[in-house]
Amino acid sequence: MRILKSISILILILTYSMSYAQYTEVINSNRPGLSESAFAVGVNVIQFEVGAFTVKEEHVPLEYEVAGFGLDFSVRYGLLFEQLEILLDGAYQNDQITFNSASVAVERDRSNFRNFTLGAKYLVYDPYKNAEEAKPNLYSYHANRKFQWKSLIPAVAVYAGANFDTKDNPYTAPDVEGFSPKVMIATQNNFNGGWVFVMNLIKDRIGSEFSEFQYIFTLTHSFTPQWVVFGEAQGISSDFYADNIFRIGGAYLWNKDFQLDANIAFNTKDTPSVFNIAFGASYRLDFHKDKKIDNGNGNTGNYKKKRKNRKKTEDEFDSDGI
Repeated sequence: MRILKSISILILILTYSMSYAQYTEVINSNRPGLSESAFAVGVNVIQFEVGAFTVKEEHVPLEYEVAGFGLDFSVRYGLLFEQLEILLDGAYQNDQITFNSASVAVERDRSNFRNFTLGAKYLVYDPYKNAEEAKPNLYSYHANRKFQWKSLIPAVAVYAGANFDTKDNPYTAPDVEGFSPKVMIATQNNFNGGWVFVMNLIKDRIGSEFSEFQYIFTLTHSFTPQWVVFGEAQGISSDFYADNIFRIGGAYLWNKDFQLDANIAFNTKDTPSVFNIAFGASYRLDFHKDKKIDNGNGNTGNYKKKRKNRKKTEDEFDSDGI
């Protein structure tokens, strides 16, 4: 009973930290899905998110198959403000496409970046900033799992960046070359019980003939401070390529600065069919320092240290917590 109560308290504290602050005591990764959270990593935090994935596609009407692998990465840095982060992300793919329509199969090797983008994201609205109701109730486990109507109001961030695409890239439309803008709105709802919903609305390669619109919806649920599962839906719409891709998977928090993840991706059509398996990891270099605060008597102190020194005895927690 005592162990279960301690675990519940830890989950509560971590959920609060992850939901209502920019900087968090544990790593806050966008993996294993593709969506971007509304929150930044925190000032002076450098975070690396990398992964490897298989490629398996089959286009039934056009009679071709694709098999290969890829690597994706994201480098995130919190700059100047808690709400701001700079991002460099990309995905490199190497595969072999086989055309089966002729009497003899024709194979062709391909490789290039599917995307290579530099941008910045800024949190413009946080519904729980300085709100008393955002604080967890340390006296009642059940009170912290009740649905709150305010959780339907999302945090909102905006993103602006630029893609760089090389000439004759087999993974982009024919007229896409050089630099093109990318913009996004990212929202995030944090619900009690370890549920988080992230939505991205993206307009990519703006100005080209084959500019595309994407949506990504991601729902995650943490069972323990270490384990999280997720489901994701991604829609892509352009004159060059259109699809609806689904992902399911999970992540494991190895320690406060290191996370491992895995997922599978698939669609429901055959033009082409898609089935990919991915593994990844996230690691951060944490140089964040909390701001000094005035404690009212002319002295200043470190907020993080004061927060950590605030402890409660077991008797202070409600007996019906677990």
